[in-house]
Amino acid sequence: MIETKDLHRSYRIGKKSIEVLHGIDLSIRKGEKVFLCGPSGAGKTTLLYTLAGLERPECGSVHIAGTDLYSLGRKEQARFRNKTIGYVFQNYHLLPELTAVENVAVPGAIAGIDNTEAAMVALQRVGLADRADHLPAELSGGEQQRVAIARAIVNEPAVLFADEPTGNLDSNTSEEIMKILMELADEHGVTLVVVTHDKSLAGAGDRTLVIKDGKVGG
Repeated sequence: MIETKDLHRSYRIGKKSIEVLHGIDLSIRKGEKVFLCGPSGAGKTTLLYTLAGLERPECGSVHIAGTDLYSLGRKEQARFRNKTIGYVFQNYHLLPELTAVENVAVPGAIAGIDNTEAAMVALQRVGLADRADHLPAELSGGEQQRVAIARAIVNEPAVLFADEPTGNLDSNTSEEIMKILMELADEHGVTLVVVTHDKSLAGAGDRTLVIKDGKVGG
């Protein structure tokens, strides 16, 4: 489902260049649940952004479901991401002026589709249908993250990326959120790639990969 070849990504800080991804080769099977771990600053989020088409590598390739992601034009890539990829951010990124169901319907709106019905189904799947008309400020952190997950799955993506999805939550809520992600992956055959610093959560996946010094090891 996901294959990378020789991924490189670096940043400039003043006159100094810091290489974050150093020739990463990676292969993830369809339906596999993979957790990316590693020390702070190791490049976990950069790798996830690169896999999801949010940050272009300096060299190397990313194939998702057989499509060379970075060979696509900007509009084609945006359409492909909207249809094939779901992304859950650590900080939710909900629009404060929209209700829960309106936030979940955003990917459909981007595609020019009224998918309010699908948004309600997605909220139901994460156990939040009864909060559909609430604004983000009226929801707890765990509820906001469930809305974010519903938004990520509303278009039934083949791949779901999650960047520290429990990073701002207490331990009990973290377990609930991770259970939702794992069940979604199992029930719908979604390929799940999660960045986490919590090794106990990572143990629930099919495979744990450790990124260190810009390289990935199993």
